[in-house]
Amino acid sequence: MHGSADPIDGSRHPARSARPGGIDLGEVPSPCFVLEEARLRENLALLRKVERASGARILVALKGFAVPAVFPLIREHLSGAAVSALNEARLAFEELGGDIHACAPAYLSREIDEILEYVSHLTFNSLSQWERYRSRVLRRDDVSAGIRINPEHSEVRTALYDPAQPGSRLGVTAEELHGRLPEGIDGLHFHSLCECDADALERTLTVIETTCHPLLEQASWLNLGGGHLITRPGYDVETLVRLVRNLRDRYGVEVILEPGAAVAWKTGVLAALVADIVEHRGIRTLILDVSFSAHMPDCLEMPYRPAVRGARDPTPGERGCRLGGSTCLAGDYVGDYVFDTPPAVGDRIVFEDMMHYTLVKSTYFNGVPHPSIGIWREEGGFELLRRFGYEDYRDRLG
Repeated sequence: MHGSADPIDGSRHPARSARPGGIDLGEVPSPCFVLEEARLRENLALLRKVERASGARILVALKGFAVPAVFPLIREHLSGAAVSALNEARLAFEELGGDIHACAPAYLSREIDEILEYVSHLTFNSLSQWERYRSRVLRRDDVSAGIRINPEHSEVRTALYDPAQPGSRLGVTAEELHGRLPEGIDGLHFHSLCECDADALERTLTVIETTCHPLLEQASWLNLGGGHLITRPGYDVETLVRLVRNLRDRYGVEVILEPGAAVAWKTGVLAALVADIVEHRGIRTLILDVSFSAHMPDCLEMPYRPAVRGARDPTPGERGCRLGGSTCLAGDYVGDYVFDTPPAVGDRIVFEDMMHYTLVKSTYFNGVPHPSIGIWREEGGFELLRRFGYEDYRDRLG
């Protein structure tokens, strides 16, 4: 073993504790993303236990969650950040610290030297990118270079989120590497999961250890990427710990995890209001002051139907209502929902679990108001972190 490891009680992630006192949305502006500090702390505590028990280094992936106001809390529990672009690298360096692992489809010549100032590890997506920047990277003795591999084994059902599909632009295949890491490359990186359990990782590792065994023996570190939904109740934590320990023992590699959604899973909501109610051809739509297209794009891209507080799925033959967004996009809606109490204009609509891959992907499409950002502090009480206005919309357009 590579050092000691703390045990984790139980073989499965325990049920989440009851929300302490709840949060009072009455004092929250609309629309607004509201992060619950107590929930975030629970997730981080579990991730820290996994880190200690497995010996892995766990990073927060800024592409999934990036709220600087809670970076001090994240710093207490995790080892650093995973970044995908210059802006994320600089944010992590200046406001979070720790290990900073960068991995991007391509780096730009005008940005690569600045990125190297911020990161501890830099993963290349292609052999041509490595050759292009090799000399500039090797001048730095404080940056370790890696290569991203495509295991060509898919566990993700939605093609939009599957980096391992045939012909993917993300990563090189084992066949391309001919059993040897390029000179100057220290590590391997793969990212082929999306909100998966540990059994998906186990199957993927079986493939990788078969096709990339010589590469693993040459590597000093292995980044398992993201998509490990460790904080979801029922996730098999003990299997994850076993897999990481086995990799460290068998190959002597440092193992890195960068679970994007797991950090902020079930840690906050998006609060909105009903602006109007329209009904045509028997379809009743609540038009909200928030947009799925602009503020919750995964609802349309993945797609998935977000949980709404006080609402349920229709029973067979029962007619619910749609929730319509505030942009002019015809498809800016999701449905159908049946509410415990039929909403009226001005009523609050609360979308659950809106912290991961939501706030970071929001836009100003149609010029609709961007939701504010706030945090419900653990000791109780709402703190408004940011309110967006006209100047924010105008300035981003030049």
